[in-house]
Amino acid sequence: MAFNHLPVGAHDALSPLSATPVTDSGSMAHNQLPRSAGTRRSPQAMLDHLAAGADRAARITHTEHLPPRAGQHADWPSQIRPEVIDAIAATGIDRPWSHQARVAQHALRGESVIVATGTASGKSLAYLAPVLSTLLDGAELPGDPNTTSQGTRVQASPRTGARASTRRATALYLAPTKALAADQRRAVTDLAEPLGSRIRAAVYDGDTPVEEREWIRGYANYVLTNPDMLHRGILPGHPRWSSFLRALRYVVIDECHTYRGVFGSHVAQVLRRLRRVCARYGAEPVFLLASATSAEPARSAARLTGVTPVEITEDCSPRGELVFALWEPPLTELHGERGAPVRRTATAETADLLTDLAVQGTRTVAFVRSRRGAELIALIAQERLAEVAASLRHRVAAYRGGYLPEERRALERALHSGQLLGLAATTALELGVDVAGLDAVLLAGYPGTRASLWQQAGRAGRARQGALAILVARDDPLDTYLVHHPEALFQQPVESTVLDPDNPYVLAPHLCAAAAELPLTEVDLDLFGPAAVGLLPQLEQRKLLRRRATAWHWTRRERAVDLTDIRGEGGKPVQVVEAGTGRLLGTVDAAAAHSTVHEGAVHLHQGRTYLVRHLDLEDSAALVEEANPPYSTTARDTTGIAILETSAEVPWGDARLCFGSVEVTNQVVSFLRRKLITGEVLGETKLDLPPRTLRTRAVWWTVTEDQLERADVTAEALGGALHAAEHASIGMLPLFATCDRWDIGGVSVPLHPDTLLPTVFVYDGHPGGAGFAERAFHTAARWLTATREAIAACECAAGCPSCIQSPKCGNGNDPLDKKAAVRLLTELLAQSPPPSAESAP
Repeated sequence: MAFNHLPVGAHDALSPLSATPVTDSGSMAHNQLPRSAGTRRSPQAMLDHLAAGADRAARITHTEHLPPRAGQHADWPSQIRPEVIDAIAATGIDRPWSHQARVAQHALRGESVIVATGTASGKSLAYLAPVLSTLLDGAELPGDPNTTSQGTRVQASPRTGARASTRRATALYLAPTKALAADQRRAVTDLAEPLGSRIRAAVYDGDTPVEEREWIRGYANYVLTNPDMLHRGILPGHPRWSSFLRALRYVVIDECHTYRGVFGSHVAQVLRRLRRVCARYGAEPVFLLASATSAEPARSAARLTGVTPVEITEDCSPRGELVFALWEPPLTELHGERGAPVRRTATAETADLLTDLAVQGTRTVAFVRSRRGAELIALIAQERLAEVAASLRHRVAAYRGGYLPEERRALERALHSGQLLGLAATTALELGVDVAGLDAVLLAGYPGTRASLWQQAGRAGRARQGALAILVARDDPLDTYLVHHPEALFQQPVESTVLDPDNPYVLAPHLCAAAAELPLTEVDLDLFGPAAVGLLPQLEQRKLLRRRATAWHWTRRERAVDLTDIRGEGGKPVQVVEAGTGRLLGTVDAAAAHSTVHEGAVHLHQGRTYLVRHLDLEDSAALVEEANPPYSTTARDTTGIAILETSAEVPWGDARLCFGSVEVTNQVVSFLRRKLITGEVLGETKLDLPPRTLRTRAVWWTVTEDQLERADVTAEALGGALHAAEHASIGMLPLFATCDRWDIGGVSVPLHPDTLLPTVFVYDGHPGGAGFAERAFHTAARWLTATREAIAACECAAGCPSCIQSPKCGNGNDPLDKKAAVRLLTELLAQSPPPSAESAP
């Protein structure tokens, strides 16, 4: 029997917000209204207020104090045009920070550069100064200025007969989300207003009206978009963009640390296609990349762009005091699966803290791991705020991917205007949107990487005031480990960005897209990486490409870019439709549909609860009806795994650690109904959904009968020991690889048919792999040592969600054997190589 742990394998679409400063953050009792103005409380005072309730102080396991830091100024490079320096000075900035000046200097020399500094360190201005200066140098003043519906200063449409401007310099800005691009366009427009109509910035994405797109292609010299539109719209239609691409001087890649895993690998190939098309028009743009603090940023940027940039990592900006608390919810009187003790959920705990902070008038964002979690936290906080005063209910909202564009814009306006005191959001606000004036950040669960942790915590205190951040631990192995091992967060460097552009599942469709854009020649293959040569015969065999003379051509009528979704979402999104009215509520990624909008699933949207009545897989639609069930739903699945190829193998004494290609077969078989707030299981319902297969990369380890005997693991205990070790190792892997628990899956088998030994697999939840399993292979000794320690240190007797139970286990967390798992991992690690021999996470 195989025990499994399946990844969701799809990511929430992200859309960030912006806000204007609000300073009313005075303290008050829970039954008082927030004051319209007041003295800003210190971070420690805010934390003391939250800890004042019954037994709350005991929930704080650690408090880290980060002192304020003074800034270091420099002068702008002499090549920056004085008009740009004057425009910057008009915003109140007389001199740049030293790292901003260095970025500008390298950019003006024609050198690609990555700046990887902390949140609110002014990375945007670092690349905007040289970009705007260069655009002014190459700008030709257009006639007949006009304004688009987006507020962009433009020339009248070509349909009026006005002459198109000859653009001698253009720039392209790429953001991972539409909202970040829109926010940056506002910033550019405000900064460039004194420069007149020579700076013509415009957003070009799926929400851009058709009538404005023609003007943007012909007249804008600073185009802000996202990788999706570059992939699907700009590159396939490059002849219409020829004048823009011919003059392209800079490509700005903002928040480039978000381009990891499968999404990052796709974006890497899109950027190679962009470089190839630019070369066709005689352009060789300079890449300016902005990233959160990360390990080896130049190396990661080179893998992303194919161009090695200069690396700037010294943060010379000032920083306010940050108080960072680790918070562990208390145990409840309830018991979960197999009688395990259950902690209060991070969702309920975060909702309480968000409510208390809102009542104080403290501007707060709560980051939540899932769309459902964001909706639920906002709903709970709204209900509790309504008990204080009806007017407070609407001061807190949810924000997540899957909302319709008009809903996102309305929420952004509410945050800009200060109508909202609190937001429960997915990782949208982790990105570089200027959310000034926030006092506190709540993290409902570890966000998966230390880089994301600091990005999210940095959303507060951006006006250099003191800020409070609280990590609320979920009931799982990694979060429990971290709140009791603060050194793993505060004394370790951030991670490297993991991506694999050579993944054949990623590379193959981009070779087809490149051939459709311009016939693909042997000269081009070096640009796409060493795997390209081996893929071309396969693409010819599949009749996707045809070689004629010296080039490969796209052969089909359909668009080549439709072969892949660069977000790795696995197909057409499922539309969520209200059955009675036919109203479209939103969408769900195809890969997540089986587990989130199956028949009987609870679906939350804008604070309202719906039940899924029918999932139509052929038409990609889920019909829902509004309801108010007193429970949430969680899908259960079963998984089998087969080894296709072993790429690397390392002996650990008698044991073997391996890495290679596997095929995973998964089927969602049932769902659980759980009580809201407590998470108590109410029942299980069977489902009839088709299985799905996935070819990906995995790390696995085997043990021998002699090792089992030395570890005193009997045949009866073996299945539970392997299963427990698998669950815990999946939970701990995000500490060593830039992944989320839901990006990876696992299977444990007492006797696997391919190895003929007891085997534990951990695999990437994306076709072709995402680099996470490979990272696990290279850090296995430290990864599995931390796994063993997390299990052994847990205070429970027989296993609980804090150590070996998994929230998505397809076998109902049965069997599990905590003590046998510790003995098994101890024996496995006894002959492993020393951790110092491995690369750092």
